[in-house]
Amino acid sequence: MNPATVLSRAQFGLDAPLVRVEVHCGGGLPQLTVVGLAEVAVRESRERVRAAIVKDGADFPSGRITVSLAPADLPKEGGRFDLPIALGILAAAGRLPGERLAGTEFYGELSLAGELRPIRGALAAAAHATRDGHRLVVPRANADEARAAQGALVAGADSLDAVRNALQDGAGLEFAPGAPLPDCRPASPDLADVRGQLGPKRALEIAAAGGHSILLIGPPGAGKSMLAQRLPGLLPALSDAEALECAMLHSLVRPLPAVTEWRRRPFRAPHHGASAAAVIGGGGRLRPGEISLAHRGVLFLDELPEYRRDVLEALREPLETGHVSIARAAWRGQFPAGFQLVAAMNPCPCGHAGDANGRCRCTEPQIRRYRAKISGPLLDRVDLHVEVPRQEYSVLRAGAPAGEGSATVAARVAAARERQLRRGALNAALEPRALAAACALGAREHSLLESATRRLGLSARACHRIQRVARTIADLAGAEGVGVAELSEAIGYRRLDRELQAAAG
Repeated sequence: MNPATVLSRAQFGLDAPLVRVEVHCGGGLPQLTVVGLAEVAVRESRERVRAAIVKDGADFPSGRITVSLAPADLPKEGGRFDLPIALGILAAAGRLPGERLAGTEFYGELSLAGELRPIRGALAAAAHATRDGHRLVVPRANADEARAAQGALVAGADSLDAVRNALQDGAGLEFAPGAPLPDCRPASPDLADVRGQLGPKRALEIAAAGGHSILLIGPPGAGKSMLAQRLPGLLPALSDAEALECAMLHSLVRPLPAVTEWRRRPFRAPHHGASAAAVIGGGGRLRPGEISLAHRGVLFLDELPEYRRDVLEALREPLETGHVSIARAAWRGQFPAGFQLVAAMNPCPCGHAGDANGRCRCTEPQIRRYRAKISGPLLDRVDLHVEVPRQEYSVLRAGAPAGEGSATVAARVAAARERQLRRGALNAALEPRALAAACALGAREHSLLESATRRLGLSARACHRIQRVARTIADLAGAEGVGVAELSEAIGYRRLDRELQAAAG
C-alpha cells in the first residue's frame, strides 16, 4: 500500500513548525509504531487511535503500521496528533481518499469513543497555516479560537467519525472564515476606589503614559496592590494585532477566555514562591512564563524582596529588550516579554519603617539586608520608586472625596501616548539618540541633571531613565520640551537611589 501524508503542526513555542504525519501499512505481524522524536503522550496515541477507529465501526487495519512524524529531529508533544494519525492510517489502508487530505491541516485529541477534545495552541497553528495557504480542521471547541487568525479557513468537528464521513463524501466540513474581533473594552477596577494617595496616583499615571516600570514602597494595607490592579484600566485597549499576539501566547498554556475579552490588557501576579521556570518560562517543555503571559500588559510582583534571587535577576534582560531567550540542552527558544513591571515592597521586614506611629523595631542592619535582596542592577532598571504612605481614617471614611476615576486619567494617558507614538515609540523604549532629540535639554536642565547624578551616584542607565520619565511628564502637560520642573519631578521618583546614597554616606 502507498504511504499517506497528513499535515499538522508541532506546537513547540510560537513557531508552530509544520509536521508531516506519514503512515505506511504493510504486511507482517500486527503492530503500530510511532517514530519521530515523539514524547509519551504522542506514543500513547496508538491506543487512543486504535480504540477510536474501532468504536466508529471500522476494522483496524491488520499488519504492521508505521507512523513517521517528520522532521524527525523536532520534538512532538501532546495529543494534537491523534486525529492526523487516525486519518493517515485510514488513508494508507485505502479507506479514505488521500487526495482530499491535501492542503488541509488536522488537529485534535481523540477520546476512546472517537470524540475530538480541544488542544492548546490552535490560534498559533491557524496563523501559521494561513500564511502557508492551508485550511484547518480542529475540534469544535477550538473553532472560534482558530478563526480569530486573520484569513484562516477553519472547520470545527465533533468526532473522528464526522471527519471521516465528510472526507469520504467530499462535503460536510464547513470551512468558515473568522470574524473581526469585537471592539469592546472590558471593565476594570476604577482608580477612584483608591482614596487619597495623590502622589502614587500621579506616579501611576506617568507610568501608564510612558510605559515605565514602577516600584511602590509602603506599609501593609496602604493600597499598593489596589494601585497596581488599576493600572491596566489606564492603558489603551489592545489593537487587533496586539490582541492576537497576546492570545497566541496564552493559547499555549491554558484555554482562552471569550473573544470579547481579548482586548483586555493582561495582568499577571505570580506568587513570590513561584519558580524561575514559572515566571521566566521553559521547564521540561518550552512554555511561556508569567513575563510572556504579561506581554503588552502588566506584571505585578508583590512582596518583591521575597522572590527568589534567580527569578529577580532573570528580569533584567526582558526589561531592556522586551523578549526572553530560553536555552536548554535539548532546545532553545524565544518569547516576547514586553511587559510593564509594577512591583511592591514594604520599607522594612516588619513593614513600618518611617511610620510616625513608631511601631517599627527593625534595626538598621536588618533593613539594609532586607533591601539588599533587590540588586542594584535591577533597581537601576525601575523608572519610578514611589512611596505609598499609610492613610488616616479621615481620608478613607465614606463621604470623603474620591478623586479622579480611571476614565478621566485614561483619556490623558491616551493623549500623551499619541504624542509619543508620533515620535516613533513610547518614552520607555526611546533609544539614547532619539531621547536626546525628544528632550532637547538646555543649560539649566543639564546642570540640574549633572548635579543629581553626582549627588545620588546615578548610573548612565538611571540618568537616561530620568530623562524618559521627564519626557513623559512633559507629554502629559502637552509641553514641547523638557524643563527644570519636569526633570525635578522625575529625579524625585528615584527614592531608593537617594536612600542608598545616604546610607553609603
